[in-house]
Amino acid sequence: MAIKTTAEQLEEVQTAITAVMSGQSVTLDGMALSRASLDSLQKREEYLRNKYDKEQGKRPFRKSTTFGGMGY
Repeated sequence: MAIKTTAEQLEEVQTAITAVMSGQSVTLDGMALSRASLDSLQKREEYLRNKYDKEQGKRPFRKSTTFGGMGY
């Protein structure tokens, strides 16, 4: 069995999220995912997006915070 790229894994997770969001269950690589697994899928998607961005040389998104008018 070939190791899948991060992009391929990300695409699979996004397909599963779409199926779960439309009220369906889906099976990927022998693993049954259902609506109850949406949180796990979203966490996996975030992990894979960050990993993919690193592989592509993109900097991770950082939300700026303001304290007393000073941005950090």
